[in-house]
Amino acid sequence: MTKEEVISTINQFLVEDFEIDESRLKPENLITTDIGIDSLDIVDIIVRVNEVFGFKLDKNELVNVKTLGDFYELIYSHVR
Repeated sequence: MTKEEVISTINQFLVEDFEIDESRLKPENLITTDIGIDSLDIVDIIVRVNEVFGFKLDKNELVNVKTLGDFYELIYSHVR
């Protein structure tokens, strides 16, 4: 899976499952303040990543994830 495919897949489930406006999905945007993902959403996102990409994220891996770009990189590092 290419990085572009990872980004596209993540954006798709954020829009469809979390009803996030696609215009807010920019790599530099902060996940909590700019995109509006809260701690409950994070749990659901971890489950969704497991379903879509076939691996389980440890919530400790998300400690240093601040921007959507950081999240893309984290997921891509697992799938390549």
